[in-house]
Formats: sequence, C-alpha cells, structure tokens
Amino acid sequence: MFDAKRLLDQFIGTDSGAKRPAGGQGGAASGQDFSQLLQGKGGLATGALAGGLAGMLLGGKKKPKKLAKNALTYGGLALVGGLAYKAWRDHQQGKPAQVTAQPAPEPLPAPPADTAFTPDDAADEENLARGMLRAMIAAAKADGHIDADEQRRIFDQVGGMELDNDDKAFVFEELSKPLDVEAVAEAATTPERAAEIYAASLLAIDADGAAEKGYLSMLAARLRLPDDLVAHLHASVDSASETA
Repeated sequence: MFDAKRLLDQFIGTDSGAKRPAGGQGGAASGQDFSQLLQGKGGLATGALAGGLAGMLLGGKKKPKKLAKNALTYGGLALVGGLAYKAWRDHQQGKPAQVTAQPAPEPLPAPPADTAFTPDDAADEENLARGMLRAMIAAAKADGHIDADEQRRIFDQVGGMELDNDDKAFVFEELSKPLDVEAVAEAATTPERAAEIYAASLLAIDADGAAEKGYLSMLAARLRLPDDLVAHLHASVDSASETA
C-alpha cells in the first residue's frame, strides 16, 4: 500500500520508523547526508530518487546543497514543517530574512500542535506528505531538463529499487505528468500549508537557476505567499544547509 509519509522520509533521507520528538512530528535521521541524496549515493532504499533527479537536472555543472546533519534529526514531515514554521514565525515577528552563517545551525522549532503546520491525524499526515512529494518532484522538473530518454533512465533506476509497487507507481505517475503548478498548489489548504509546500519545493531545486526562479515565482504567486514570507522561507532552508 502506498505510504506517502514513509516515501517522503526516504526522499529526504530520514528514518520513518524512529520515534517522534516531543512536541513535533516525524522521526530521527538515518544518518544519511543530503548531499549523498543529490549525488546518488544513498537515500531512497538502494538508490536515491531525489538525488538522481537533481543530478540529472543539474547536469553535474552546479554543486548541490546539503542539509546540515542536525537538520536530518527529523522525519520528513517534521523537517519541512519545522523549516516552514521557522520562516513563518520569523516573518510574523518582523525579523529580517537572512541566512544564519554558523557551523551548527540551531535546532528547528517544533510547530505548535494547535496550528495548521501539524497534521490533525494519520490521514491528514498522508495528504500533506503526498502534497510535499508532488511538490518536490514537480520542482525537480522545473527547468524542463528531463526529456523522454532521461525519464526512461529514471524509471529504470526506480524500478530496481526496493520499493512497494504502489510507491513506484506514484513516482512514475508524477514524473510522467506535465509540469502543473496548479496541481502542486492544491495541497495548500491553508496559508501554513502553502508555506510547507513551498519549503518542500526548495529542498528539491537549484533556486539560483533562471528556469527554477521562474517556477518558484509562479508557485509563490499561486500559493499567495507574501514576498517577505518567501524570503524567509529561502533563508530558513539556506540556514539549514551548507554548500557541498
């Protein structure tokens, strides 16, 4: 059976079976580094789907970002939720949107349980995780670099991974679809969820590329995110990352 939450953990490189931290969501990290995902050295079962996509999109011409190790002490939902909530909180408090340059970024704040950042139940978790996965895959296709031949190569790679057939079917279906910002934005049922969908997209994209910038601009507009909040979301993700 398709398990969006588990697949999201594997996309990012975290352990879906770990215990949830107090006050938050998700699980502890599997110890994998995000740069390994991007470089195809670990992550999704025996391979790295997110890494394979990013590697093909980047074409080896740009160095991918990697998440700081302490950022991977969260499950996929908790990681994205924490990044989005930090940006949201800083935006609400009127703080400047800036990247915090430090060797060990501070732990991400756990979104309060009574906010839309935190899923209401297991079904809500699945819906949110599905939306995040769809956002990540769409972002990875944003520059149009995945042509038919490259798509077949990715299908072959995913086909050989130790994934449930339903998980593979979801990935294949999303990869095969035309890029659709409207479909990505459908998961944003609240402004808080809109911030989470944007944060998930940032994790799977080279935000400095021209095509990617255009896609993110369209996505932000469709999600109705204020420019200042968008700047905070970029700063939040960048502060949890380090250059590979």
